[in-house]
Amino acid sequence: MEPRYCPSRRGGRPCTRPLGHPGLHRYQGAMWSDAGADPARCPGSGEPGEPAVALGDGWPDGRAACPHCQRFVPLTEGRLVAHDTTDPEESDDEIAHRRAWFNAHGW
Repeated sequence: MEPRYCPSRRGGRPCTRPLGHPGLHRYQGAMWSDAGADPARCPGSGEPGEPAVALGDGWPDGRAACPHCQRFVPLTEGRLVAHDTTDPEESDDEIAHRRAWFNAHGW
């Protein structure tokens, strides 16, 4: 199982503490509370996008890579659907596929 990290972000920087941690969020020397966190909705929501090149097994199944959060999200009329910057329920399979895609196609 892949490690799961806290979905909180501030200024686009992700919290590096484990999912469900007590206390303040942190990234390197920066610390913040929930009140100071970025909204969960990714700023890439609604931006233009196009389906990403598929891996040999067809993944990411017509979804586009979001340039802000590096998640693969569905498109509606050529735009990224509304989505959060992270998904704490993301499957290990999705994480492994995303890693393989970026290793094959780069950032």
